[in-house]
Amino acid sequence: MKLEEFDYNLPEELIAQKPLFNRSDSRLMMVNREFKEIKNESFKNIIDYVQKGDLFIVNNSKVMPARLFGKKKETGGKLEMVLIHPTENEGEWEVLVKPGKRAKPGTIFEFGDGILEAEIKSTTPEGGRIVKFNYQGNFQQILDQLGEMPLPPYIKRQLDDPDRYQTVYAKERGSVAAPTAGLHFTPDLIEKIKEKGGDVIELTLHVGLGTFRPVKVTDIEKHKMHSEYYYLPVESAEKINNAKRNGCRVIAVGTTAVRTLETCKTEEKGKCVKSSKGWTDIFIYPGYEFKVVDSLVTNFHLPKSTLLMLVSAFASNELIMEAYQEAVQEKYRFFSFGDAMFIE
Repeated sequence: MKLEEFDYNLPEELIAQKPLFNRSDSRLMMVNREFKEIKNESFKNIIDYVQKGDLFIVNNSKVMPARLFGKKKETGGKLEMVLIHPTENEGEWEVLVKPGKRAKPGTIFEFGDGILEAEIKSTTPEGGRIVKFNYQGNFQQILDQLGEMPLPPYIKRQLDDPDRYQTVYAKERGSVAAPTAGLHFTPDLIEKIKEKGGDVIELTLHVGLGTFRPVKVTDIEKHKMHSEYYYLPVESAEKINNAKRNGCRVIAVGTTAVRTLETCKTEEKGKCVKSSKGWTDIFIYPGYEFKVVDSLVTNFHLPKSTLLMLVSAFASNELIMEAYQEAVQEKYRFFSFGDAMFIE
């Protein structure tokens, strides 16, 4: 398929710049794949569509304060650094830097008046850097002290409350972007799902900056995804397998949950997923055959993005483009702090 098939026109004023006061006050577009129906709802009314036995699969990854502002130790030249993920070597991380011309191998940068230092070790094929951090004490505490939340580039200001860029169930630290479909859920809504006979179970996928990297190839099949760390616990896998055996729905909350579940699919008799952990670069686009996911809760995604391609694969490109056109007409709020879609 061609990249332009996933393009649409979005007025800039529909890009949500901050979260709503109440998480579940966002809007919800219901999309029925079988009947090609589109209906406008409130997110809190998702409870009306919960069936007994439904499993909502959520990504419990927590966003790190991964954006650091520092200076070159020798000259004082300023630099912005965003942590992506640690390497296998102690104290080393893959990062993105701006401006890149200042970050040559061997250069040392300092943050917080020297509380933290980073030596540039090498460059990566994608234009990032491998750095070695030097510090005294606990790295995560230093990051909490010096770092900022790495909001997406279309968000123009920092949040008054950084926790609003975390889901209420976030616990496993490691993402540089939030699994935003989960931002609509509240403890009260989760409790109501359970009261109706559904359940909410967790997996982990640490979201990398590849989420925001544009697809640059015309033929989308040639795009290469950035690898991200995932973990599907044994207990979660068992509940998913039991649900599928009993004919109940597996509802992925967000594209990260979809990618993890489909990475963990198995051909073992009586199972659809297998507990595992590691790195995934699975790229889901139209033509993909889903093995695990039955329904999907997701936000509205950027034009020409891999996230939009995944959603188009789950429904159809034609239906999703129709839904997005209606969302623009109805002035839905788009992207991370925007409204949601429930595809059945």
